[in-house]
Amino acid sequence: MFKKISLNKILIYFFLVAGAIIMVFPFYWMITGAFKTGEEIIAFPPLWLPSHFSLDNFIEAFNKAPFLRYFMNSVIAMVGSVSICTVTTILGAFAFSKLKIPFKNVLLGFLLGLMMVPFEMIVITNFRTIVDLGIYNTILALIIPFTSSIFYMYILKGFFDTIPDSLYQAARVDGCSNWKYLWRVMVPIGKPSLVTIILLNAIASWNSFLWPSLAIIDKNLKTLPFGLYSFVSEGGAKTELMMAAATIVVLPMIILFIFARKHIVNGVARGGLKG
Repeated sequence: MFKKISLNKILIYFFLVAGAIIMVFPFYWMITGAFKTGEEIIAFPPLWLPSHFSLDNFIEAFNKAPFLRYFMNSVIAMVGSVSICTVTTILGAFAFSKLKIPFKNVLLGFLLGLMMVPFEMIVITNFRTIVDLGIYNTILALIIPFTSSIFYMYILKGFFDTIPDSLYQAARVDGCSNWKYLWRVMVPIGKPSLVTIILLNAIASWNSFLWPSLAIIDKNLKTLPFGLYSFVSEGGAKTELMMAAATIVVLPMIILFIFARKHIVNGVARGGLKG
């Protein structure tokens, strides 16, 4: 006999499936478009699949723009910003979670308030800073402005708050320094949230476009998202090549998200719990 399914569950599954289709469809259209010809891209009614799968668009995209160089620049910028940001996030989260700091709650509230400031409002300040530091138009310009994050610190602090203070006090009584306690106890325990922070930061750095387009003018130092502009001219955009280039840019992050989605969800959920 079939098990009865309530109307609520039917509606929930319907909206979940509809939402999944809406989210996945742009990626499907991008990937299939990467194998279509220019005529098939603009065909009406639209073609759901290319007439034949060919790598010509990818080959032409690589010949038109130095994607390998852009890829290496993106990797260097991502690894640098994620590494430094992870360290500063750990230190900040530990300080606000376990150390006694004067006006700690006031300072934390002020920092959280800064999260409401859009990134576009501080672009000019960041730009002036890198110019004053003499790192304009260098890879460092893609790393320095992203070496800390209030959002990531808050996530990790929420996880650190779930660790009993009695454990910290016992370690201090046994002569363990704050530095040793942080890296030998707190960091291993907070690994789920740290993995989430690293993944989210990596995705944000990889997909960044506005800041690299302002901080870098040398084409040899541009990142992957900039490569998409190589297929836009005064006569219009070569959509099939842009689809191929977009697939090259997005595919690594899609693969990363597929394998790490559970870590992201679990890390954010644990970081938001306070016990």
